[in-house]
Amino acid sequence: MDKRYEILQEYFGHSEFRSLQLEAIDAILNKQDLLMVLPTGGGKSLCYQLPSLMSSGVSVVISPLLALMHDQVTALKSNGITAAMISSMQDFDEIAKIEKRLKKGTIKILYIAPERLSNPYFLNLLKSIDINFFVIDEAHCVSEWGHEFREDYRKLSLLKEHFPHINIAAFTATATSVVQKDIITNLRLQNPLLLKGTIFRKNLTINILNRIKDGRVQLLEFLKQHQNQSGIIYTLSRKSTESVASFLQSKGIEARCYHARLSTEQKNQTYKEFIEDKIQIVVATIAFGMGIDKSNIRFVVHLNMPKTIENYYQEIGRAGRDGMEATTLLLHSIQDTIWHKSFIDELPDTPYKQHALQKIDAMSRFVNYDECRHKSLAKYFDDTIESCNDKCDNCLQTDVSKTNITQAAQKLLSAVYKTGQNYGIFYIIDILRASKEQRILKNSHDRLSVYGIGMEYTKNQWHSIADKLLEIGALSIGEFKVYKLTPIAIDILKSQKEVFIRSDRLEVKKAIPKKKVTYFDDYDVEMFDKLRELRNQLARDNAVPPYVIFSDKTLKELSQSKPQTKEQMLLVHGIGEIKFQKYGKEFLELCVNL
Repeated sequence: MDKRYEILQEYFGHSEFRSLQLEAIDAILNKQDLLMVLPTGGGKSLCYQLPSLMSSGVSVVISPLLALMHDQVTALKSNGITAAMISSMQDFDEIAKIEKRLKKGTIKILYIAPERLSNPYFLNLLKSIDINFFVIDEAHCVSEWGHEFREDYRKLSLLKEHFPHINIAAFTATATSVVQKDIITNLRLQNPLLLKGTIFRKNLTINILNRIKDGRVQLLEFLKQHQNQSGIIYTLSRKSTESVASFLQSKGIEARCYHARLSTEQKNQTYKEFIEDKIQIVVATIAFGMGIDKSNIRFVVHLNMPKTIENYYQEIGRAGRDGMEATTLLLHSIQDTIWHKSFIDELPDTPYKQHALQKIDAMSRFVNYDECRHKSLAKYFDDTIESCNDKCDNCLQTDVSKTNITQAAQKLLSAVYKTGQNYGIFYIIDILRASKEQRILKNSHDRLSVYGIGMEYTKNQWHSIADKLLEIGALSIGEFKVYKLTPIAIDILKSQKEVFIRSDRLEVKKAIPKKKVTYFDDYDVEMFDKLRELRNQLARDNAVPPYVIFSDKTLKELSQSKPQTKEQMLLVHGIGEIKFQKYGKEFLELCVNL
């Protein structure tokens, strides 16, 4: 019998390998560097645990996730495999005992955190033992262009410097082509085998809805369909984890909160009880769930939009790891985009900042996408799949009305072309709607044939049309967030391709934005001018400089988000409770009445 299958059966209890596992195992056994991109639940751990059992020496696994390391060591020990971890969770005596066992060769798999490799003493220890290969888990943390970049991971390039003849196997569930190249370059992988599994999780149903108020009524409706099932509910803040958990408890639902400010004892207790199925639901920030090895999570809910598609994909991947049916729900509003961007806006103007903003924009487009969700995710990660047919809300809604917007698309694309592909979407829409904004007149763009040809649609509707063109790849966003045409745009302009949009995306209501996404490429000039006039009047009345009231940045964000309530206005950059009490009511009244 093949030794690989024999070990698979004996130690792991499986009779067959999953897709790509054998290729990964053989690469490791053949001392070849490896980068494997495989969805959560795809069986990455077995790809290095099994070859470790077939090799002399110890395998060193580098992971940022202490909870996962602990769980995997426990699981390996239960399977009769000698494993250990060295971390900050252990005392000096415990670590010393593990070091002795390493030198004696009685440990097969050692788990460590990346910062451990910065310690000269520990590096010397590794050089004194027989290492068969290194494993780097969560390898996307290496890349500055990933969603969870960590400085300690960037330093892992020293592995090839200190251990040039030992192969490295790197694993991740989320990596675009750019991130994959960055991982290979920074880890100095030599002629690595790149294995990519399909992004599609066929047992996972994706649902995305506009959030109504705080989303709690929608959450309760969803939970009615998942009684006595295990699940995670993600929120953006520590405070909201506590309030949502308390709300669910008041409805007779056993739920616990989990966030970084809880004591270690509280966090460990909640984690332990969740893993052991003593509690069914954890309401958490993203501090919970990284590397969680619980296979029977039946649902994952996001009460707010995550800041990146990578985050979202990784978090929903925690559902259905056992291969059985699982469901996800994401509730979102335009305020989520504003909230995420408010933090990024505080960063220095660097390529990283621009990259972070682009990731938020991509997530915003994804939640408003009106075709197959799985296909959209696959496209983002440079994968190509067919529509899922019945595993996402968009594919399941076969009776949704659609509107042909080909003519409108041609108008917008023509305006982009005739202005030299040098402007953001607000400027393009102003031209289509015959704005008298000074910049348009100065550029003589009021003389273009496209000037004023789009009066049949509101600004919000034009934004929805532009979003659709971005989604289907007819438009791309270039440097400085200017809009560019693609080959697909040419097909549309030549009437060789039609464009349809879900009809409700054009039904934009003023008080409650439904399917509207603002990309902050530019700003609504006309509304900005009215807000500035009000600011100047208040500045004169209060004998203060205008910027003391609100900055231009705040006015631009107000012109984009158009808040309709005090709560919405307090989400805008630069507006706190005190500022609102002093000046906010006048600005809110203007936003409501425009």
